[in-house]
Amino acid sequence: MFKQSAQHIASYYAQTYPTRIPLRPTLQGRHDTDILIVGAGFSGLHTALRLTMAGKRVTLLEASRVAWAASGRNGGQALLGWSCDMPPLEKALGVERTRRLWDSMCWAADEMRELPQRHGFDIDYRLGSLWTAVLPRRVKMLEEALHDAETKWGYDALRLIGRDELPQWIDSPRYQAALYDAKGAHLNPLKLAQGLASNIEAAGGHIFEQSQVLGYQQTGNGYVTRTEHGEVHSQILVLACNAYIDRLDPDLSRRLLPVGSYQVATAPLEADFAKSLLPRNSCVIDNQFVPDYFRLTPDNRLLFGGGCTYLGGIPKDVASATRPYLERVFPQLAGVAIDYAWGGHIDCSIQRTPDIGRDGERYWLQGFSGHGVLPTLAGARAVSDAILGNDDLLALYQGIDNGRFPGGDLMAAPLEAAAKAWYRLRDHV
Repeated sequence: MFKQSAQHIASYYAQTYPTRIPLRPTLQGRHDTDILIVGAGFSGLHTALRLTMAGKRVTLLEASRVAWAASGRNGGQALLGWSCDMPPLEKALGVERTRRLWDSMCWAADEMRELPQRHGFDIDYRLGSLWTAVLPRRVKMLEEALHDAETKWGYDALRLIGRDELPQWIDSPRYQAALYDAKGAHLNPLKLAQGLASNIEAAGGHIFEQSQVLGYQQTGNGYVTRTEHGEVHSQILVLACNAYIDRLDPDLSRRLLPVGSYQVATAPLEADFAKSLLPRNSCVIDNQFVPDYFRLTPDNRLLFGGGCTYLGGIPKDVASATRPYLERVFPQLAGVAIDYAWGGHIDCSIQRTPDIGRDGERYWLQGFSGHGVLPTLAGARAVSDAILGNDDLLALYQGIDNGRFPGGDLMAAPLEAAAKAWYRLRDHV
């Protein structure tokens, strides 16, 4: 599935980036390091920054460009929690251990707000997120989530917004209720990734782009990892490839299904009109099985996503495929010009639970399932802490059972697509 690329795709983020995105060198010859991280997306970058700041020699290998995949082109919603929501985690870990995992997510939300300020870069950070219910019967999901947050997880930043109050938050007739999270946020993901990368390099870390890993081998002294033009010798190996793990590690690959996801950005809207759509500038995601999600950008565009493909492809005309979902939410945007339309792949695990763990000195982070802005930071903390000698958080993630998709490589996607077709039908009844 993976195709190496020298350029970021033509997303809103890449096309409006305020400066030239740095081009980093390709690995040539032998390189020695303490820790090699494969993949320069959020999970790899966060892990690398934490370890370089701790004084470790860290190297990242990226097959394309820093944040070329989902980390550089996602919806930019920094939402507390995981794609699976809390019940599968509670079932696997029990209430007490799940609360410890939730506390680490709250840490990630605070760290995401403070990290750019601490390291001196801007990510267009804005506080406030809404989780909305389209169907009356799914208002109960919001009420239950609020109750559990307060009674089980000790989280008091949520507020239920009824239908009468919703126009103060979203100018759309589609929603029945919403759960407001005062610590949720939205941001520019490509600015975040490039800021992390620059600070890794400033702290002494090395990043090589256009350096696709062809394979790795464990030796008596650690790992030897090969690319087309070089090799890295490391004591520790971290695989942060997510949807692009491909054949590099067959066992990890079988625990993921690459799912196509796509979104659009409208032409700039008149400022007062844009504010009328989302008066409090919160980002929004609904609780349908295949959700719509949207937010305003600093230049008053509506950034909107609302589709996915479980057989892995991306529509040829993303704008046309997405427009009906956008206009269903905001009829007043009928016919609005769409300036940018793009897609990519996310890494879905079978239960939408995070797959983070270790085997000796080989670590991995994957399975964020379309909800990775904060979970990748929380996961990176677990892995970096374990490398530095404290595996308490990593042990929690390893208590989650992430099985393989049934049917092998040829059948996993069709079986998943059939199951998701059923759940999408339930979104309408």
